[in-house]
Amino acid sequence: MGNKYLFQWIIVSFLCLSVELSAQNYNDALRLTEPGILTGSRSLAMGNAYTALSNDFSAAFFNPAGFGLMKKSELSASFNYNTISNTSTFFNRMNDASNNTSKFTQLGLVLPFPTRRGSLVFALGYNQEKDFNGTVKFDGYNSNNNSMIQDLTSYNEDIMYYLGLSYPLNDNSNKYIKDTTVIHGGLNQSGTILQKGNINTWSFSGAIEVEKNIFLGAAIDIIGGSFDRNRKYWEDDTNDLYPASQRLDPNDPSTGGFQSFYLNDIISWDLSGWDAKIGFLMKASDQVNIGGMIKFPRKYIIKETYYETANSSFTSSSGFEYNPENNYVEYEISTPYEFSAGVAINADNLILSGDVKFIDYTQMEFTNGLGESQQSANNLDIKDLFRSVANLSAGLEYALPVSGFSLRAGFMYRPSPFKGDPSDYDKKYITAGLGFTTNNRVAINAAFAHGWWKDFGDNYSSNLSRFYQNISRDNFTLTFVYNFN
Repeated sequence: MGNKYLFQWIIVSFLCLSVELSAQNYNDALRLTEPGILTGSRSLAMGNAYTALSNDFSAAFFNPAGFGLMKKSELSASFNYNTISNTSTFFNRMNDASNNTSKFTQLGLVLPFPTRRGSLVFALGYNQEKDFNGTVKFDGYNSNNNSMIQDLTSYNEDIMYYLGLSYPLNDNSNKYIKDTTVIHGGLNQSGTILQKGNINTWSFSGAIEVEKNIFLGAAIDIIGGSFDRNRKYWEDDTNDLYPASQRLDPNDPSTGGFQSFYLNDIISWDLSGWDAKIGFLMKASDQVNIGGMIKFPRKYIIKETYYETANSSFTSSSGFEYNPENNYVEYEISTPYEFSAGVAINADNLILSGDVKFIDYTQMEFTNGLGESQQSANNLDIKDLFRSVANLSAGLEYALPVSGFSLRAGFMYRPSPFKGDPSDYDKKYITAGLGFTTNNRVAINAAFAHGWWKDFGDNYSSNLSRFYQNISRDNFTLTFVYNFN
């Protein structure tokens, strides 16, 4: 395989940094910025249109001023089951994939304190506000003159050389020019991507009635979480375009008869951070509440470990393996401000609520930890690719007279944060739920949310090996509430 990398074998752990560092990009900032939907069952069933209601522990998520409405101490706990389904289309072939998770997602305690006038309420608890559950599977024949082998070779990635898939090209004076490969596409490409993880918050909240029917609230969130992405990718010569007589390295007979290339790379995050919220809520009348909240930029510290392994196979040999040392990097991301406003109308046994949340995704920012050049490039990409959006939510609740049962329904609309995306890429959710209260002490709430949208992914470069996705997501949440007095 030549001697171009004889010295670099000694420092192989440093050479894979270029592959690792390419993982830190605008998609990481987006993953952390997009709001989750996981809350209590009542709020989720009402489409998370809760800014002007927020009269349970979910106020810590939507509007801490809502705690001021609560007159009784309350303990709540929630459990969530989530399934995501993804149908991908890749070179006219369709593949289905799904992934499920079950998690304990909320535990909250609300404590009103006696006052001469108005109200003073504190709350603390845990909420899993977002999960990263995701999956995709693709398998198709790419007849074009491109492949990941060619793409990585064009960047002189050493992995291709170590696997016998590329070789050094020299000039007439035997001076090295670059790496090259005899691969010219025509490969079957397949793979799977599996994602998991979550964002968890420990919230410390308080609310006070500053004037009659006017409430102010604040919350501080301590954040923890994780994210793991496991990608497995194959390129196979299913049409025997590269026979045993053709060597991928002219000087190495063991590279004759290319059969397959396999890459497995894993990104693992450990997340920490904090944020703060302030909110207000006003009872404009006995029937109308108006609320608003400002969520300040969330500061994330990401501790990322990158794992990589790869191999190749040939008819003339057992092939080669590539197992570099794991790589670690730590960096920071800041999310934008979020501004929420809502109104709720209570007419007899019927509550109607609506919310709007404004997020300027161009304000996402890499703030520390990466090299200055990469950090600047990432932030420029964010400015170029993203836009501001207004997320809309609507919900209703109808209390069946005498029975103790309540029926709920809602809708969420979340426009794509990317400039120029068609409406198919906007996330839509329909929600429904049921609540039951016994003797004003115990409440059991259930909610179901179904979401759908489209997306795409590139295996390398742009639109050369692209899989299109139809994604649907279902959440079932169950919440138990106990009132102490």
